[in-house]
Amino acid sequence: MNYKVDPGLYALGNPGEHSPVLVTANFKMSFDKLRKALPGRDAWILVLDTKGINVWCAAGKGTFGTAELVARITACGLNQIVSHRQVILPQLAGPGVAAHQVQKLSGFKVVYGPIRAVDLPAFLDAGLKATPDMRMKTFTAWERTEVIPIELVGALKTGLPVFLFFFLADSLLRKGGFGSNALSHGVFSVIAILAAILAGAVLTPIFLPWLPGRAFSLKGLIPGVLVTLALMVFRWNARSGNIEIAAWLFIIVAISTFLAMNFTGASTYTSLSGVKKEMRWAVPSQIGAGVVGLGLWLGSHIVA
Repeated sequence: MNYKVDPGLYALGNPGEHSPVLVTANFKMSFDKLRKALPGRDAWILVLDTKGINVWCAAGKGTFGTAELVARITACGLNQIVSHRQVILPQLAGPGVAAHQVQKLSGFKVVYGPIRAVDLPAFLDAGLKATPDMRMKTFTAWERTEVIPIELVGALKTGLPVFLFFFLADSLLRKGGFGSNALSHGVFSVIAILAAILAGAVLTPIFLPWLPGRAFSLKGLIPGVLVTLALMVFRWNARSGNIEIAAWLFIIVAISTFLAMNFTGASTYTSLSGVKKEMRWAVPSQIGAGVVGLGLWLGSHIVA
């Protein structure tokens, strides 16, 4: 996860004293997207130290902020490199930057560019004028789907020891042989954890606008319950199976609601204070559900 570039001033093409200064985060994908959007252009790229976080998230967390921008302008000696006193920021940096303070402290005026880097050429050619479309942030199904892989990979990496624990515990602790237990219980446990990850990291972002509620943990509740119901079709039989599936209901919901909270950047209404407020009640609830589920799961071994 060390996906960042060194902060500082970079030359795109052969910039001079009159070339525009574009500010971005040191998240490598943000840096690369910006460069890719400006083929054949001459510009300065001022990279802030956002701890490897993208522009919007960094602005919300404070790392893409007024103090860092002013400090980076000063450290790079920007006033000695360009003759103008203007820096162009991504629009989504707005929550973290007080433009009037930047001008007061550094002498550089902040101009907010378009949301998407691909619109920069048209923005620059129009004399730094943005069209309404350049100011509009969309959250289409495809755009939400694009953020799934990174969350899915992270969840699967974290889930590997969890898969192993449940598989071995179900295969070794239940009555019967290892092979039969592995097929009847161990594999099912792995499938259940995978279903929980699927519910929180895949189904939730895809169906986000249609899931009720504003809290993302509540949005992840419905996919979690639905995948549990799907598992019930294959598992609701004997007395121990009933206890086991009840355990998985709590475990799956705890995992799916937690993973769903990673997609706050795919909406128009979330904020740092709102996320913190939700986490204060959601995380304890998820921990409680996980503990109850684990207790029932262990109980299913005793009943079996």
